[in-house]
Amino acid sequence: MKKRDVFFAGLAIILFWQISALIIDCNIMPSPFIVIQIFFKELFGGDMLEHAAASLWRVLASMVLSVAFAAPAGLVLGQSKRLNQLFSPVIYLLYPIPKVVLVPILLLFFGVGDLSKILIIFMILFFQILVLVRDQAASLPVELLQSVRSLGAGRRALFRFVYLPASLPAILTALRQSVGTAVAVLYIAELIATQRGLGYYIYFNGSTLLDYPVMYAGVLAMSLLGLGLYFAVDWMEHRLCKWQFVK
Repeated sequence: MKKRDVFFAGLAIILFWQISALIIDCNIMPSPFIVIQIFFKELFGGDMLEHAAASLWRVLASMVLSVAFAAPAGLVLGQSKRLNQLFSPVIYLLYPIPKVVLVPILLLFFGVGDLSKILIIFMILFFQILVLVRDQAASLPVELLQSVRSLGAGRRALFRFVYLPASLPAILTALRQSVGTAVAVLYIAELIATQRGLGYYIYFNGSTLLDYPVMYAGVLAMSLLGLGLYFAVDWMEHRLCKWQFVK
């Protein structure tokens, strides 16, 4: 996607926001220019940066853990038909379950600290990556695998030089697709028994202090967090999977 198109799309959103602020009561819908001004004020002079850092840490930790566990598991299942047949029914049952409903259970077992919040995001990303990597590894042409084996490659070499590079786009695609969901679930997780994170920041300022401009600034911060992670994964895909973008 061209940067120019993204720029004009952003302008269109700001224009729509400004028109909505003129039509709706300004107390509950401040203009984007007021919100942006408060955003920078809270970021550099308030405590927004601390809350943003807490949220960023939770999302990054869950992303690293999900790739570390789900990618090898998906590659193994994609290589072994026997293991795939064994675990597919379990994945089939667990994958569609909305993981957000497990938030109270994780809080009960792991407390209200960072671990429970990291785990809920980890579970969402884990199944996304696992399924995509497994399907990508299983769909590799048999002729390709046979030609590599004919050169003397063993299972380890196949894993490193064939399965892993072929599945890398699936890993990054799963991450990119899951970032929005992960940030949304993080917001819900940060509403419960915590005092750090953008979710808490938004809820506290909006529902307790009734400071709606600051609340909107928090929403803007959380939106930028999701966008930043999305663009970061997109950048990684262009750097690590250059062959996909060759015309």
